[in-house]
Amino acid sequence: MASSSKILLTTSRNPTSGVRTFTHDLTRVIPGIVRVNRGKMSMDEVAEKALEHNADRVVIINRWHGGPGRIEFFRIGVSGLVHVPPILYVAGIRLQREFALVKLKSALSLVITQSNENSIKIVDSSSKFFNLPVMIEKEVLSKHQVAMHISYDASGRVQITFMLLPQKVEIGPRITLSRVKWESTK
Repeated sequence: MASSSKILLTTSRNPTSGVRTFTHDLTRVIPGIVRVNRGKMSMDEVAEKALEHNADRVVIINRWHGGPGRIEFFRIGVSGLVHVPPILYVAGIRLQREFALVKLKSALSLVITQSNENSIKIVDSSSKFFNLPVMIEKEVLSKHQVAMHISYDASGRVQITFMLLPQKVEIGPRITLSRVKWESTK
């Protein structure tokens, strides 16, 4: 059942156009995501909407200073949404429209790759939450359409990039994190 289940993607209330564009970009690169406009839905209503779409997981993009500021993950539990660590705090994003080379309508398959052993914890949690395999870059080229690559940028921040395979061309979005919070306060 887990492989046929979906993920509901939504935003905090009153998203900006940049946050909405970011959710559209994620919908194009991550298979199995259903994007829903949140409007005035409460968290309980978000859980109900997820069940209507046969989704057992929810991703909420929260805004901060007009752009995506925090990404939170949830599973559907018996009493509603249950937080799943980590919380990703976004330092910056680069949208797909800023990568003019390739336009992707919808990814059919996605895999996670990493370039640094230090990123293992976030790679493992992403693999479990999204039900995605983790492969080394050499194995990936002929088996999948898109790679979610997790690495560190020059300043030591976690960076998540999406690459079209087998060309290994970055198609976006690119997410640079300011921090990753593993323990939940909820």
